[in-house]
Amino acid sequence: MTLADYEAFDAAPVASDPFTHIVVENFIPPAALAEVVRGLPKLDKGGSFPIGSLRLGTEAQALMKELEGPRFREAVARKFDLDLEGAPTMVTLRGASREKDGRIHCDSHTKRVTILLYLNPETEAWARREGCLRLLRGPDDIEDFAVEVPPVNGTLLVFPNGPTTWHGHKQFVGARYVIQLNYMTTDGTARSEMRRHKVSAFVKRLTMAS
Repeated sequence: MTLADYEAFDAAPVASDPFTHIVVENFIPPAALAEVVRGLPKLDKGGSFPIGSLRLGTEAQALMKELEGPRFREAVARKFDLDLEGAPTMVTLRGASREKDGRIHCDSHTKRVTILLYLNPETEAWARREGCLRLLRGPDDIEDFAVEVPPVNGTLLVFPNGPTTWHGHKQFVGARYVIQLNYMTTDGTARSEMRRHKVSAFVKRLTMAS
């Protein structure tokens, strides 16, 4: 079973409004996506969980390996004319959106590239634009967006991070599965951020088990 549609990735145009990015619908074909979703853990807690802290099914594990593998890295590097050789990766999974999630922000400067892969089925909430990620023209207005990305059907969003890569979404509370892969810088701050995610996930797992 093919886990990722690299032909669709290569064919996707690089957009520049409001910042450099690509959107690839159905990057994970429907049959493969169904198997991946079946292997995801139930996550009632908000926040990001490093994949190493989670029990994943066979296809979900295979997808994580694919995303961290050389073929995907080379595809991203080629698409955006970047040198990602040796860049550390950080892969996390979110499964629940909280009231406070979605606030307008730019990602940490330690993240060179942000990659979001959405694993949710289409619902009325997404049709109402709740929880749909917006690529924004500035830091002050969630309605001032150039692109809106419904978090459904294996849609992939990739953008090189920068000081004006503002994004966020309207409030949504409920299940919202998204894989986030980042190619990181190699400095100590990036290593500290990766350790922080691991500690946070450990604490959340203890809370969920109690």
